[in-house]
Amino acid sequence: MISARTLLILALTAITGLATADDLENLFSNPPDATKPRCYWYWMDGHITKEGITNDLEAMRRFGIGEGYIGIISGQSGMDPKPEPMALTDGWWDFIVHAVREGRRLGVDIGFFNSPGWSQSGGPWVQPDQAMRYVVLPETRLNGPQHFEGKLPTPEAPFQDVAVLAFPAPQGEDVLAPEKGRSPRKIDFESAEPFTARSITIVPVKAVKVEAELLSSDDGKEYRTVKTFTVDRHNLNINVGPVPLAPVTAAFPAVTARYFRLAFSGPCEVGEVRISPAARVESHAEKSLLKMFQDPLPPFDFYTWPLQAEPDSPDLAVAPEAVLNLSSMMAADGTLRWDVPEGEWVVLRAVMTPTGTKNSPSPEEATGLEVDKMNRVPLKAHFDAYIGDLLGRLTPEERKALKHVVADSYEMGPQNWTDDFAATFQDCYGYDPLPWLPAMTGRVVGSADQTDRFLWDLRRLVADLVAREYVGGLRDLCNEQGLKMWLENYGHWGYPGEFLQYGGECDEISGEFWVNGDLGSVELRDAASCAHIYGKPIVWAEAFTGGIPFANSPRNLKARGDWAFCEGINQFVLHVVIHQPWEDKRPGVNAWFGTEFNRQNTWYDHAGPWVDYQRRCSVMLQRGLSVVDAAYFIGEDAPKMTGLRRPELPAGYDFDYINAEVIEQRLQVEDGRFVLPDGVSYRILVLPPSETMRPALLAKIRNLVEAGGAVFGPAPKRSPSMENYPACDDVVKGLAADLWDGGLILTGDSLDESFAKLQLTPDVSCPEDILWKHRRDGDTEIYFLSNQKDAARTETISFRVAGKTPELWWPETGRIDQAPPFTAADGRVSVPVDFDVHTSVFVVFRKAADIQERKAPERKPPAVLAQIDGPWTVTFPFGEETFQQLACWTEHANDDVKYFSGEAVYRAAFTAPEAREGVVLHLGELNDIAVVRVNGQDMGTLWMYPYKVDISAALKDGENSLEIIVVNPWKNRLAGDARPDVKNAGTFTSQSVIKADATLKPAGLLGPVQLLVE
Repeated sequence: MISARTLLILALTAITGLATADDLENLFSNPPDATKPRCYWYWMDGHITKEGITNDLEAMRRFGIGEGYIGIISGQSGMDPKPEPMALTDGWWDFIVHAVREGRRLGVDIGFFNSPGWSQSGGPWVQPDQAMRYVVLPETRLNGPQHFEGKLPTPEAPFQDVAVLAFPAPQGEDVLAPEKGRSPRKIDFESAEPFTARSITIVPVKAVKVEAELLSSDDGKEYRTVKTFTVDRHNLNINVGPVPLAPVTAAFPAVTARYFRLAFSGPCEVGEVRISPAARVESHAEKSLLKMFQDPLPPFDFYTWPLQAEPDSPDLAVAPEAVLNLSSMMAADGTLRWDVPEGEWVVLRAVMTPTGTKNSPSPEEATGLEVDKMNRVPLKAHFDAYIGDLLGRLTPEERKALKHVVADSYEMGPQNWTDDFAATFQDCYGYDPLPWLPAMTGRVVGSADQTDRFLWDLRRLVADLVAREYVGGLRDLCNEQGLKMWLENYGHWGYPGEFLQYGGECDEISGEFWVNGDLGSVELRDAASCAHIYGKPIVWAEAFTGGIPFANSPRNLKARGDWAFCEGINQFVLHVVIHQPWEDKRPGVNAWFGTEFNRQNTWYDHAGPWVDYQRRCSVMLQRGLSVVDAAYFIGEDAPKMTGLRRPELPAGYDFDYINAEVIEQRLQVEDGRFVLPDGVSYRILVLPPSETMRPALLAKIRNLVEAGGAVFGPAPKRSPSMENYPACDDVVKGLAADLWDGGLILTGDSLDESFAKLQLTPDVSCPEDILWKHRRDGDTEIYFLSNQKDAARTETISFRVAGKTPELWWPETGRIDQAPPFTAADGRVSVPVDFDVHTSVFVVFRKAADIQERKAPERKPPAVLAQIDGPWTVTFPFGEETFQQLACWTEHANDDVKYFSGEAVYRAAFTAPEAREGVVLHLGELNDIAVVRVNGQDMGTLWMYPYKVDISAALKDGENSLEIIVVNPWKNRLAGDARPDVKNAGTFTSQSVIKADATLKPAGLLGPVQLLVE
């Protein structure tokens, strides 16, 4: 039965399809302004001029940029900061206001980072009690009975009290195995009597990453392994945890021996090493968010741990019911007055103190603590102090040009507490977290299982609040001012959130990718999945963030950009335009990162066709809805920065990641597909290899399965949470038995068999280096294909489409082939596609098929009518050269040519062929961009392979003139000017990134230049 909601979606998409079937061609030919790329616009180290701002914006308009995101950046340009005007002064704000005014005049919108620097949200206005904070638990040991009156210890940093707690000291805490001797790779312990150990705690004193092995022996000769683990404290920056040298703790079942040895795989300088009979929580620093994954891309399972062995005696653990709350007995000055009961007691004064992270990289005077990410109250104060200050300086008319507030990728580490957190926690989970705080010291509370559940609840609530209070709060503050919040939904350093939920709270979502390397493989799919499951039609990407300096051009950026499109991106924010304050310094202010999209770049004013290409792609990739077969559930654990595809998705299918929030709140099943309110749907839901799931989520999955949804994956065995413990586990086991024992869930080692059962054939069948993306706009199927191979090829691509004929829409040129060859059979259409080097094409199915096959016309190979051999007159800014034959500039004897970067004009003459129709000028090999003129007529800009253009309309009888402007990047000139014997170099960069020994980039027109008939 089709629901009313589905009928509404179908009606709307049908109306859209009818209204825009012909419109789509017009939009493809003339993309609207909304498809213009945006850019990061970095103002570096205070070197700012109003003239430079205006010139930057005028250049953005020429280039085709629709909006510039102003970021105030310091310490990245190689220049000393300009002392005046200081950031945040009236004179400095005047520059920002000027940019907004000029943007409005020129039609270039403005976005503004939500704080100085690119990460994250802070400034000098943030007070310690408004900052990101974490729990510190200084302890005091008391023996009773006695009356105690004394001040409890506190950290030196500013703090706010959370609670004062006391509990009987667990057994074994004051007993340690005696150390006998140590070397950089080994520490030996020897006890006069057999010693029972259950834990080891290592306190590093400097950065280190080694593998460790704890061994035991009865005689000091024959050793056996007790535990292997990693000692990883190699990154001491506080944005990967507020306790840089947090203890490393490992736990194990009780082992009794006289001798123990701790061996390291490499030198390891440590302070205290405690081999103890005490029960300890393994990896408690990581579980408490005191130490995070220390590199940029945490694996899917980093914040999950195997079940820990339970203590063999209840006396080894803290009994939660025995934890006393003494908060009311402590005076404001920290003096505790308490009648201590009999026995040894541990008193914890739980306080929260700033993590110490600060917004960066920012001018010193604009740097301060990062604002609390779990509380909207201080967030509003932060917003008012920075964005509010700017808004107050703009008239209502001027504010129309200010569109977005930007929050870049998260790099500011975790926090694990905030104001009223205990009450929020209890409202969420139904139990008081305070008796469980001793777990954050590494102690087992209740049981090892219960302790891990409490810490799981803590991490999950932190992720929930970071999404709702920080991202949702910032979005609401923006919206109240008529602005939208633009966000990257992941973080490379200490990210505490869940990437899908985090991104779901913003207005506009973005990923990120670099020109080289792997950065982007996680970030783009994170953003695209988030956009699809939360109903966000545009998926942005911070594009081309890093690459080889001054060496890139649109030609070599294209394949990487197409890869991003095939990951789900459909519009770019170019990274980076750096503000150029001076007109006489080229290429100008630069940084160690970013592709140079500055107006001083050699090819800047010739990039229009590449921008047009991007915009055509955006038109098509934003149409309708993404078509995806599989939704991979990311699990409920937090933090989480990416999903896991296990088992791997077979070739020919596409996927999104999906989270618990969307499954529970937005997902339904209709006609055997999992459907979201916006119309995106999936054929199968794939569960991760996890043993845990909360009852509410599993109950929703049961309902989806009963409605006809196909679910694949292993059965959960328990809840990860202590909410409603232990009854929660019984619910999970019962629901799992109903589903899995009842045969309602698909299982196995791969998805192939399940897809066969579902009769789900590949959406696209093609070689693996042809990438693709599928959109559906009403009744129109839109497939994007990208040839990632550095060679021309013809491939036959098969599509899961029936009853429609294909068209080929070429975004590089805007050409549409209405009647390409095809074959239709068995619910599929196969289309042979001629790809040139790195070309891409949209295969569009919108018209009903009245035939099953269209044969390809007989094609003859291109005929060479003539070759233009020269001589060529080549005009450089420094003078004219004659090339008897075409050659690479870098092989020229004249160093001015060899190291040239910029525009050079090739001129030659040729006699027109007799044929005047279909005459194509093919330039052969050139680097990197060419502007062609024949008889003074502009034939267009060629920026990618094949470098060819139809010149029939410009030909005349007899002799014809040919002029080719060839443009290459800055790299060669910068290498030449870096030579030690070069005096008074004509170039300037604020920091040297190209050395004299750099490999020169092929440059110039190499040919052969030919006239062809195709």
